[in-house]
Amino acid sequence: MTKKFQNKYRIPSARMPHWDYGKDAAYFITICTQDRACFFGTITDQKMTLNNSGQMAQNVWMQIPQQFPYVVLGNFVVMPNHVHGILEIDKSGMTVGLSNAAPAVDATVVVETRLIASLPSPPSSSPTSPKPPGGITGNKNPMFHENISRIIRWYKGRCTFEIKKSDAAFGWQSRFHDHIIRDGKSYDRISNYIINNPKNWNEDKYNK
Repeated sequence: MTKKFQNKYRIPSARMPHWDYGKDAAYFITICTQDRACFFGTITDQKMTLNNSGQMAQNVWMQIPQQFPYVVLGNFVVMPNHVHGILEIDKSGMTVGLSNAAPAVDATVVVETRLIASLPSPPSSSPTSPKPPGGITGNKNPMFHENISRIIRWYKGRCTFEIKKSDAAFGWQSRFHDHIIRDGKSYDRISNYIINNPKNWNEDKYNK
């Protein structure tokens, strides 16, 4: 049900209200293209064939741990109009994975990663000016917090910048879907869902 904020209707947030999305945990993420347009390639014989934009979407996803050293990648796949992936936040320096990845498959379709035992701590930074962190919004600035929203914002922005060089029409939906993975059984089920996503494209709810 929609509610009003400053006399304007808005869609309620899909985020869990009392959960810290910067907390160590495994998250199942889905990001869709604008209007679910198939910018990333096609499914042929139950296999995903990435075009240049799809390859860029995959490459940038693989760069997430370089940008955010506290993140471990689980299985992920770039589909014609969306990306599925497991992101694991591990700020404690210990593996937060709930399951080992399955045996490797075609890396051009589904990328599977085996979880590592530890991660380097996020780089520390010292203030270069007396200004408060976060700019004029201070601690309320979402870019100041090391959480899922910041990671996805960076990913979407980086993809958009690179893909628009060759496809000016490209765009993402403004939101993304997330699911907090609670246990090993759920982790295995979601990992298998990601692996089999290209095979099940005809029945996929994102296949408009």
